[in-house]
Amino acid sequence: MKINKIAIVGGGTAGWLVANHLGKALKGDKSASITLIESLDIPTIGVGEGTVPMMRDTLQHFGISEAEFISRCDATFKQSIKFENWLDKDRHGDNNFYHHLFDYPFPMGEDLTNYWLNKVATSPYSQTVSFQEAVCENNLAPKHITDPEYAGQTTYAYHLDAKKFAKLLAENATQNFDVSHVICNVTDVQLNKAGGIRSLITDNFGELEFDFYIDCSGFSSYLLGNKLGVKFIDQSSKLLIDRAITVQVPTNGQESLKPYTRAVAHKAGWIWDIPLPHRRGVGFVYASSYMSYEEALQKLSHYVGPDIESLTTREIPMQVGYRERFWQDNCVAIGLSQGFVEPLEATAILVTDFCAQHLAERFPRDREVLADLAKRFNDNVSYAWSKVIDFVQLHYYLSDRVDSAFWQDVKNEQMLSEDLRNKLLRWKYFSPKSTDFTSKYEVFDIENYLYVLYGMKFLTRPQQLNSVEEDRMAEIEAKVKQHAEYLSAELTEQRELIDKIKQYGLTAI
Repeated sequence: MKINKIAIVGGGTAGWLVANHLGKALKGDKSASITLIESLDIPTIGVGEGTVPMMRDTLQHFGISEAEFISRCDATFKQSIKFENWLDKDRHGDNNFYHHLFDYPFPMGEDLTNYWLNKVATSPYSQTVSFQEAVCENNLAPKHITDPEYAGQTTYAYHLDAKKFAKLLAENATQNFDVSHVICNVTDVQLNKAGGIRSLITDNFGELEFDFYIDCSGFSSYLLGNKLGVKFIDQSSKLLIDRAITVQVPTNGQESLKPYTRAVAHKAGWIWDIPLPHRRGVGFVYASSYMSYEEALQKLSHYVGPDIESLTTREIPMQVGYRERFWQDNCVAIGLSQGFVEPLEATAILVTDFCAQHLAERFPRDREVLADLAKRFNDNVSYAWSKVIDFVQLHYYLSDRVDSAFWQDVKNEQMLSEDLRNKLLRWKYFSPKSTDFTSKYEVFDIENYLYVLYGMKFLTRPQQLNSVEEDRMAEIEAKVKQHAEYLSAELTEQRELIDKIKQYGLTAI
């Protein structure tokens, strides 16, 4: 039986990313139709979102102009996550920090990690292996106004307004990929004899029947979890963060725009701070077992300042974990309906984009291939989720903070997966290598681990260098520093470039 009629249940960033990926993949196939069904009664969660560099490739793949995206979505450039106070203040000083940069830490193609380990006290790891930290600390943009769209002097992603982003994606999907947009509430589901979904019952259009269903309904997981009964695997014993209080903080539009997300640790979690042109998206992320809502709100107020009294705050409970399966019969869950961990490292949009692309690469056009593709998808996505949890856990486990029960408890080695425990043991004697990451479904790879490990002062026994190696690597380090100084002098402050792009645009590739 052919699969021609496809329904996406739920809009927002997840639903419209799926619509664009599938629309692009099936463009020109006259027998295929895609309908996105969206309820206006369900609010979106985003208060300003962070992305990773993969989003540049995605937007370019969709045919979206970078200049239009920046203007329409209040986007700013993101080149790093700056982790502040994740280490003990007495040992490392007040306001200690490190950067998880987006540039690869292999300047001139050579890994300087062992060279840095032999001289670890002289400078931070990120300054030795990358010129991008200097760009970030000077609040500079990653590109010139003359650089083509999606090209830059450094690797970058974006901060963006999630609601405006979903609107832009919706326009692109409906206008360029012929995706139909239906506004209604899905009130029930009819199942078929095989245990899949036969049809949706809606308030405005009655019964709507499709061949394949994509669940982008958010935390409710209305199709896969609620109606098909796929269990949720709770991971709260591994990741203790389960709440966030969010607020949008207006700015005067004149401040210097930081080209990174701030992640500021506190006694029971951390604070995100995302700069957009006219506001900051701030979230106080915490573990409710270690801090009450009242204390969390008080600490958020202290961070934001007295203006918070006139602003609207919102508490978001977090279901930490993921579904036992993500694809069952003719239904796939993508986005929050699939799973969620705390927003450290911008995992939500990253995993959504990854899974939407994975689905679109081999979307089934015949029921005969459903079982094979479902198994492949479930295996790969389950692996990806397990590695996301490993990477987020790593940040807490490596911290040497002991100033609260939270920071003491998150360093319990038994909370780690066996694979992560083995890697950490190996990395005591050998720095990470690409062979430690053997699957293309590793959402975070060697470069991510290197920045976090050595930003958090992880100790690896250095391998001895001969004089020739040391001289060659010292020369590379000097070139990195020289290029950092060059970019610091040549690149434009971020807000200035954003304003120029809105006025003049960028050169299309």
